[in-house]
Amino acid sequence: MNHPVLLHTAIDAQDCRGLAEFYRLLLGLHYRRGDEIRGDGDEAAVWLVLLDDAENRVLAVQQKHETTPPTWPAETVPMQMHMDFRVASVDQLHIQRRRAEHLGARLLQDRSDDPEEPLCVLADPGGHPFCLLVQ
Repeated sequence: MNHPVLLHTAIDAQDCRGLAEFYRLLLGLHYRRGDEIRGDGDEAAVWLVLLDDAENRVLAVQQKHETTPPTWPAETVPMQMHMDFRVASVDQLHIQRRRAEHLGARLLQDRSDDPEEPLCVLADPGGHPFCLLVQ
């Protein structure tokens, strides 16, 4: 039986380009051909696609002016989805956390000293929670 294959994860954002840039830099991705030059006034800039080095789609960011960022850990506005990113060591966890914060993320929870599963929960510049965890 053939199964559907995940094409990419799409994220809604009030600042489409800004959030795409955050994930492009954080994850070492690049724009789909043409997306890197589209401006904010360009109709196509409401949907930007990020690819890995093998040209596979990883993320898409969609412009949504009326979106409300999640309020995790409070449930006032549920997170609805989040992404987990694996790092190799606790040292890498700290390095990648600092990189993410430098790019505009904010720390929501620090469990880097958890002996079972060291991790940090951060919010991207659009307010979407994501985890960096040691695996």
